[in-house]
Amino acid sequence: MVREPLLKRPLDLVLSVFMMILAIPVFIPIALAIKLEDGGPIFYRQERWGQNGKHFRAYKFRTMVPNADQEFGIKQASENDRRITRVGGILRAMGLDELPQMINIFLGDMSFVGPRSLAVGEIVEDDRGRVIQYEDVPGFWERLSVRPGLTGLATVYIPKDVTPRRKFRYDLLYIRKQSFLLDLRLIVLSFWISFRGKWESRGKKV
Repeated sequence: MVREPLLKRPLDLVLSVFMMILAIPVFIPIALAIKLEDGGPIFYRQERWGQNGKHFRAYKFRTMVPNADQEFGIKQASENDRRITRVGGILRAMGLDELPQMINIFLGDMSFVGPRSLAVGEIVEDDRGRVIQYEDVPGFWERLSVRPGLTGLATVYIPKDVTPRRKFRYDLLYIRKQSFLLDLRLIVLSFWISFRGKWESRGKKV
């Protein structure tokens, strides 16, 4: 069993509560913008892989057209993705679509820092462009030894469209090197990327 840093959970609790309070003024404008654009749901709920293989329901502000998963399948967004709405593009660039996940962090389903939470049933491709299951990618089960994170090494340092195999290498490196100071560094970098509105181009230059 992988032990997490002693102060990791207290930091998650304090930061998630602080962020939820801080986000109260922007929740209403964001909700109105999403609703007025296409009349669809404000929130997006998705089944994700959690620690030790347990599933949990993650919450986000909706950034794609209604029923995107049913119509196009569950797959990661790509550059110029036609599923993403205009409001959604702005939210994703600044990381504001992730704000509802403060609830998941507070409840303990997630941490601020860790391997990115993966959608159950997501369509992914290997290095050769073949459709595979996450469970078939080397390192998948090892990365589930810790709670998934809102941000992490892979989230900050590499482009989002690289193969799962490469992302998992970064995730496993984080698990081996995890520490309270590393978490603080990644959180600060993540806030800086959000402030600059650079999440959609992350990994190219932080």
